[in-house]
Amino acid sequence: MASSGYSDLGEVTSEIKASERRTAVAIADLEWREMEGDDCEFHYGEGPNEAQDSDFPIEERSRLQEMLFLLGLETYQTQKLSLQDALQISSDSMKNWAPQTPKDLPWNFLRKLQALNAEARNTTMVLDLPLDTRPVEKESQMEEEIIYWDTAEDISADIYSFSELPTPDTPLNPLDLLCALLLSSDSFLQQEIVSKMSLCQFALPLILPDPENHYHTFLLWAMRGTVRTWGSQPPRVVGSFREDSMVLSRAPAFAFVRMEVSSNSKSQLLNDVLSPSHRQQDCFWHRDLNLGTNPREIADGLVEISWFLPSGREDLDIFPEPMAFLNLRGDIGSHWLQFKLLTEISSAVFILTDNISKKEYKLLSSMKGSATKYYFILSPYRGKRNTNLRFLNRLIPVLKMDHSHVLVKVSSTDSVGFVRRVRAIVAHVTRSPCRRVSVEDMANAARKLGLKVDEDCEECQRAKDRMERITRKIKDLDAYRRDELRLQGELWRKAAQVEKELCQIQWASDPPEKYRAELRHRLLELRMQQNDHGPAWGVQEFISGISSPSLGEKQYFLKWMEWGLARVAQPRPRPPPEMIFTLRPKHCGAVDFSEPFWPEPLGVEHFLREMGQFYEAESCLVEAGKLPAGQRRFAHFPGLALELLLKGLPLELIDGNTLSPPLRWVTGLLKELHVRLERRSRLVVLSALGTPGTGKSTLLNSMFGLQFAAGRGHGPRGAFMQLIKVAESFSPDLGCDHILVIDSGGVITGARTEAGERFEREASLATLIMGLSNVTVVSLAETRNIPPAILHAFLRLEKTGHMPNYQFVYQNLHDVSALGSKPRERRQLLDQPSDVGRATVQMEKQGDGIQTLADLAFWDPEKQHIWHIPGLWHGVPPMAAVNLAYSEAIFELKRCLLENIRNGLSNQNKNIQQLIELVRRL
Repeated sequence: MASSGYSDLGEVTSEIKASERRTAVAIADLEWREMEGDDCEFHYGEGPNEAQDSDFPIEERSRLQEMLFLLGLETYQTQKLSLQDALQISSDSMKNWAPQTPKDLPWNFLRKLQALNAEARNTTMVLDLPLDTRPVEKESQMEEEIIYWDTAEDISADIYSFSELPTPDTPLNPLDLLCALLLSSDSFLQQEIVSKMSLCQFALPLILPDPENHYHTFLLWAMRGTVRTWGSQPPRVVGSFREDSMVLSRAPAFAFVRMEVSSNSKSQLLNDVLSPSHRQQDCFWHRDLNLGTNPREIADGLVEISWFLPSGREDLDIFPEPMAFLNLRGDIGSHWLQFKLLTEISSAVFILTDNISKKEYKLLSSMKGSATKYYFILSPYRGKRNTNLRFLNRLIPVLKMDHSHVLVKVSSTDSVGFVRRVRAIVAHVTRSPCRRVSVEDMANAARKLGLKVDEDCEECQRAKDRMERITRKIKDLDAYRRDELRLQGELWRKAAQVEKELCQIQWASDPPEKYRAELRHRLLELRMQQNDHGPAWGVQEFISGISSPSLGEKQYFLKWMEWGLARVAQPRPRPPPEMIFTLRPKHCGAVDFSEPFWPEPLGVEHFLREMGQFYEAESCLVEAGKLPAGQRRFAHFPGLALELLLKGLPLELIDGNTLSPPLRWVTGLLKELHVRLERRSRLVVLSALGTPGTGKSTLLNSMFGLQFAAGRGHGPRGAFMQLIKVAESFSPDLGCDHILVIDSGGVITGARTEAGERFEREASLATLIMGLSNVTVVSLAETRNIPPAILHAFLRLEKTGHMPNYQFVYQNLHDVSALGSKPRERRQLLDQPSDVGRATVQMEKQGDGIQTLADLAFWDPEKQHIWHIPGLWHGVPPMAAVNLAYSEAIFELKRCLLENIRNGLSNQNKNIQQLIELVRRL
């Protein structure tokens, strides 16, 4: 039987259909030639005008176009789908609906993937059946019926039918959906899709087939954002955890491929190898899953990759070191180029087949001289044993095998023991000298074989070159900050302190004018000293990068800068995840809270912060009449930064170094935003407050698809803002055109009242963030541990009458059993006064009458103010599976937030001019 590239014996019926389709195309092609009077020689499998210039049959081209049309993606072939398109808020954002037609599937996949939903790959559709056609069922039956289609039925097909693509009445193979969506997405949405898939523990697309344009694309750029953390053995000591890009980290690679037909599912075998004994994990989609046996229409030739990453615990880890596992979809005979690449980058290749034919023997014989080890996993048909042995005996000297390289797995084979044997082979290969490759190494090998690499476009390479010119100059981080980022040193710290004092005396009942004038003079001197400097060479290069007329090059440059700066950062030991936030002292005592709790790495925000300081200093001099407005050099800086905000980059609202908001810079950004948005300038401000490590950034990213730094205890210390667009069709209903989301980042560390200035600063910043907000989410790691600064902010805002709609979110960071609301813990949060509460209230001079949130005038215990979010992970990271209950809970929280905005339960929505005025007052 000719190979169609479909996987495993369960798809033999698909082979029959494929053969009949090829016959139909051949007949149709002959008829076409007769009508056109074409008497040239006909080549089987070639369509009109293709005999000489293509090895791809014409049906492959038409099938891709039909698949894109079926999914509603045909319009995104010229203008690719962008990340902003995928993330905008619409009426569907509030619906927990299942897809009803194929056109719903791409958007359903993106929404679920954004929310880290373990069922994102499920392409089951739900049909609304008319009431008169439904069978009589119990009253409790849902109104919608879920149709699980039987793909084994109707195996007889009309050979004259041109296409048997899925229709609105039949489901799709999830791998077809993934390939179609990736082919329709721009580079940055592709990267986001792959990053989210990595978080969901899904196998990642490494080589993307494109039957329409005859290019197979190695997705190096799309993989760039994949960063993982893993442990080493012996474990659990500070420094035993490593965080690195999976593109740069080298590991042994093991490929699993199919030759013709195999009774054994290689994807299921891979999952068994990667899964701990107590929990099955479906990294690779396989035929035993729902819709897993549906024939692939465009995904054959896809190569996927997944990693095993150790936790550092010998009792849990299957292997002691990271390892890469690759999976080729389809038969190696139909995808020889991909197979050739896998043999060049892998330490060992496992070939699954039922029988070895003469054709496959010849193909494998051409691999003579390869350093790769080969293993066969056979499930032979009856009567083929001798044929297999004959070809294997010939292959043993060619591929440098012995009889231990041949495994037989039939239905009676012990599956657990077989998986144990495969793991033992993998471990044995890694203990002996073997190649260790990174994804970058794989891409280099792919280029030599003629595969297209997505990163090789001119815009991407120009941006990379500029990044390398900047980062090459960074030898010592402290010296670079001092010499290149000069405005962020002592001058900015002193200026921030003076501005704080000016704000304080502004609200005094009888402010001393002489002292105020002295402060203004001191501030002006500091700003003049700042203005005497010009942007250093590295900052100028950065400004040139974000000033590029090419939007794509600008976005590539920012991504390259993010990764380049992460690579040049001084390596520091990384503690285990659960230790990151327990190193902070539990009690104040003599602890100095004026310094941050972790070193701030150098990032893109430092270059933007430097631009902000140039703008601040210049604006201050213009306001004081010391500089004519016509001589301004940096007035265009807010416009450059705004372009980045509109494209999804978080911008710093509160400086993480001084814990001060650069008011002129922020005001300049908002003015530019008002000009840019024009008629669509109605805003809702949504903020998330909490100490680092409470999961607030991950919560925002999962709800809205944002890019806040998450999961890194050594990340940026400032508070950041990001803009989300509301679809024009939905904005009249929601009452706003955009949502400005603020993440408090590392601004609130949990300093207690005894910390003095540090506590006062945190409380003031919490008041500022909440005061700007229509809706505030307070993220808590423990039900009775409300950060004092946040309680202080509530007390202050209650006096002003500016109280946002608020939701308290208790996230169970370690235990996935926290499902639903817990009334007893809820009463503890409301009723038990703590030392923190008493001290905060006393500081605000409210008396002993108010000691907890329940005593505040605005508190309504009957409303749904408290949420309990289950843990994100099932098991021990980094190989833990995502918890479906987490995704479901954050969707309900998101829907509640949007409902409150739509129903006007939040503070009155603002336009940007009102927000600018509010920033000034606060």
